[in-house]
Amino acid sequence: MLKRFLPYYKPYLGIVVIDLLCAGLSTVCELVFPMIVRQITNSAAAGITDAFLPMAIRLVVIYLFLRIVDTVANYYMAYIGHVMGVRLETDMRRDLFAHLERLSFSFYDNAKVGQLMSRITNDLFDVTEFSHHCPEEFFIAGLKIVGSFVILAGVNIWMTLIIFALLPLMLTGIIFFRRNMKRGFKETRVQTAELNAMIEDSLTGIRVVKSFANEPVEQEKFDRENNKFLKIKSFAYRYMALFQGSTRFMDGVMYVAVILVGSIFMANGFINGADLVAYLLYIQTLLTTIRRIVEFAEQFQKGTTGIERFFEIMDEPVTIKDKENPVVMDKVEGEIKFENVSFSYSEEGEKVLDNINIDVKKGESIALVGPSGGGKTTLCSLIPRFYDVTDGKVTLDGVDVRDISLDSLRKNIGVVQQDVYLFNGTVRENIAYGKENPTEEEIITAAKLAGAHEFILGLSEGYDTYVGERGVKLSGGQKQRISIARLFLKNPPVLILDEATSALDNESELLVQQSLERLAKDRTTFIIAHRLTTIRNAARIFVLTEDGIAEVGTHKELMEKKGEYYKLYSMYSQRS
Repeated sequence: MLKRFLPYYKPYLGIVVIDLLCAGLSTVCELVFPMIVRQITNSAAAGITDAFLPMAIRLVVIYLFLRIVDTVANYYMAYIGHVMGVRLETDMRRDLFAHLERLSFSFYDNAKVGQLMSRITNDLFDVTEFSHHCPEEFFIAGLKIVGSFVILAGVNIWMTLIIFALLPLMLTGIIFFRRNMKRGFKETRVQTAELNAMIEDSLTGIRVVKSFANEPVEQEKFDRENNKFLKIKSFAYRYMALFQGSTRFMDGVMYVAVILVGSIFMANGFINGADLVAYLLYIQTLLTTIRRIVEFAEQFQKGTTGIERFFEIMDEPVTIKDKENPVVMDKVEGEIKFENVSFSYSEEGEKVLDNINIDVKKGESIALVGPSGGGKTTLCSLIPRFYDVTDGKVTLDGVDVRDISLDSLRKNIGVVQQDVYLFNGTVRENIAYGKENPTEEEIITAAKLAGAHEFILGLSEGYDTYVGERGVKLSGGQKQRISIARLFLKNPPVLILDEATSALDNESELLVQQSLERLAKDRTTFIIAHRLTTIRNAARIFVLTEDGIAEVGTHKELMEKKGEYYKLYSMYSQRS
């Protein structure tokens, strides 16, 4: 995992090198101080002479200079180092979002938006601290441990070996508790994502919650997930506390060992008082380093967990993608064929479509009707490659859609759905989404063709009116007409109208239906409808059931046949 993470450092290699150089300078400054104290102590113990004061002043000046170097180095690490971490986090978030944009519908069919949001935001927050501090802290720790050992070995090799022999005991405890900490913090990340998903789901459906007076139900769901979070995080902090507690205990053991062994060595004349003071200062430096690693351990676990979860998403395969050297469709006529098409959502799943054959001519308008679950929406989703066929092929102007570049394929297909999605912006921005850099005149023309211009002018700020999240400030008919204006601006030769009026009242349905008729003129159009009166004028009507295409014909032909379509139409007429 870390090997895969390292390439993100590449653009900032110069900053990393300077940061580590600053860390080295800071460490050297810290290691020199005990030697200065040792020198002054030894000189004082030998007796105060005329040479003592100049020597002491010289050492103090050297120490003050080293402190200035240390201050500058720490400023660079604290500022530039952290900014590098933020940039690295930003790069990872960019790559993660770009990968999520490329993933197919099959991924989103099983994903929770709240969890994905948590991975894009929360999981990567700690990467900033991790990416900056990880190389820095371990580099400093390595320098201090090696530097302390070399310096102390020069003072007394045997005492140094005895003291440093205790370090493996500390490392054993660190490794044991680290594993449990890692597991705890990973579970915390997972539960945070679950909690976010639950909150996102509840707040998005707040109108449904309130209409059923189900606030207590939602509160109970939240409390359940929140308590899970508490339990998991408590587990993680328990092992972090054990981790820190055992380290503090080992601190005491190290100090006792230095004093005990030092006293024995000093009593036997192997070291003097100044050497023992230096030992105590270096052990303090060593233990401070280990404590910093302990304190960093929580951040390290959070960072590595965030990186793990980052790569879990990055490893999701992009199943719908361009072939090598795909066909770019410059001018699309709109002739579409389904040739022996079968489809299932998974390899082991049942076939939603089985051996479907449909031939649609340029500019022809066809309707797909039938019971729910018959595969009407799925069939139309195969045209823009929201899903790929399991068997057979779908062609556009004689070219297999899998051989066409996704960009040129989808730019030539427009989709109007029952559940209209408007972005949280202005009316103008939502219409302009249909074309790159449209002019004001093009936006207004599209709105007029969609029958939306008049009601837009009646809004508080006209085209600059904010529609709210998901267009909540507009009625269903208004949202639908804005989505149709978006398609007029896009001007695709192929249209898919997926129950575009089924959720509207009669007045809105009439207005939207008129807009759709204008939009569908001279375009190859697929109409999915439950309101069968809206498709009477279709050139052909396909009755799609779980067993495949049951009937094909015009409205008049199918009514005279008195088969499946006749039954559906009669049922609809009675309900109306």
